[in-house]
Amino acid sequence: MSIKPEYAEKILNGDKKFEFRKILPKNRKVAKVIIYATMPVGKVIGEFEISDFISTSPSELWCITKKNAGITKSFFDDYFNNRKTAHAICVGMVKRYKKEKRLEDFLGNKQAPQSFFYIN
Repeated sequence: MSIKPEYAEKILNGDKKFEFRKILPKNRKVAKVIIYATMPVGKVIGEFEISDFISTSPSELWCITKKNAGITKSFFDDYFNNRKTAHAICVGMVKRYKKEKRLEDFLGNKQAPQSFFYIN
């Protein structure tokens, strides 16, 4: 999953317990997210287990997640502007890689996924 570096770091540091998305993966049996920190980092830096998914109205989602959202209310509101449903991936156990990895080590190419890319 492509995540901006500042938010990827917050996830790995434990300051962000929810990754917000406009859509969720079609395969809800996915158990783990591999974190690709977008540019300027441009590396795979860690992973986290998915503990749950939450789908509800944006106002309800903010009430549930605000203490560990890792983003501002303003950013949240802008992101989910005019949406009836908002989604959060709940961050479980986190693992920071000792050495950052190249995206092509996982995907076989250098292009980051726009949303979700499934690997075994």
